[in-house]
Amino acid sequence: MWDFSVSKALSLMLRTAPFILFRVVVYFGIAVALVLMTGTGAGVGYGIGVFGDDEFQATSTFWGGTLGFGLTAGVIFFFRDYILYLVKAGHIAVMVELLDDTPRPDGPIPGGQGQIAYARTVVTDRFGQASALFALDRLIKGVVTVITGLLEGLMAFIPIPGLDRLAGVLRAYLRLAVGLVDEVILGHAIRTRSENAWEAAHDGLVLYAQNTRPMLVAAAWLTLITWVLSVLVFLVMLGPAAAVVWLLPGDGSAGMFVFAVVFAWAVKAALIEPFAVACLLQVFFKVTEGQEPTPEWRGRLTRASTKFRLLGEKAVGWTPESSKADGPDI
Repeated sequence: MWDFSVSKALSLMLRTAPFILFRVVVYFGIAVALVLMTGTGAGVGYGIGVFGDDEFQATSTFWGGTLGFGLTAGVIFFFRDYILYLVKAGHIAVMVELLDDTPRPDGPIPGGQGQIAYARTVVTDRFGQASALFALDRLIKGVVTVITGLLEGLMAFIPIPGLDRLAGVLRAYLRLAVGLVDEVILGHAIRTRSENAWEAAHDGLVLYAQNTRPMLVAAAWLTLITWVLSVLVFLVMLGPAAAVVWLLPGDGSAGMFVFAVVFAWAVKAALIEPFAVACLLQVFFKVTEGQEPTPEWRGRLTRASTKFRLLGEKAVGWTPESSKADGPDI
């Protein structure tokens, strides 16, 4: 039914426990910051509201909380490339090394904080600065969307009554299912140990296109598992969210829903997504074993995607010095 081992993925998470803990600290820290700043904004709005009637106070409380949430979310969005650089790419780097499970000339991958420092070194060697990795990741996501679109286009030529409605649902699900494929391509770029990450990602996307069917089958199952678990976490989090809202001034029934979503997102990003990535890495490495990127698929993607062409141009124009000039270190 799928080409990954759940037990192997769970074992991989256990062996990368320092990164799991790191993810928990980062993503729950973000969730707590969102809640605290929303509460602070609501409190300020409630205080301003004492100068008006009840309706004015309710409105000022709502907009104070909304402003606090929005400003915090904006700051987090601004630092999203550093989160990708420090958390996601680093975790992928360690997962890739452990999945291959081959003896390393410089010894085994360390545990504890040493594992995080080791991963940062690997990410820096492969991708350079955070801005370069973020630019690469955006290009990869754009090409993955095109590959999914090519698959969707085939449905239009299948003469089955009612398929257009089914295809619409399937298209929406496919777009959701490929949400973590960019991290798999980054994993391929790390695994090849190529200094030219643009070229490695370019080849990885061709390999993904050649093996879209098994990758999408696995991604579809994992998406279903991920969202079922996320919904369960959301329902569990409604209780703590209600307790938080009870402490806030004014009527916070909408806030209860938002806070439950925020904490469910934190659990999903910290614990559920790395499990899905560990599974997808297994599938990608298995189905692409011994394969080379074919000229046919490379040409097809070149014609279909401007971002794939840009990725190729970046690969051709890459130099060791260029990766160091993409942006400031962190």
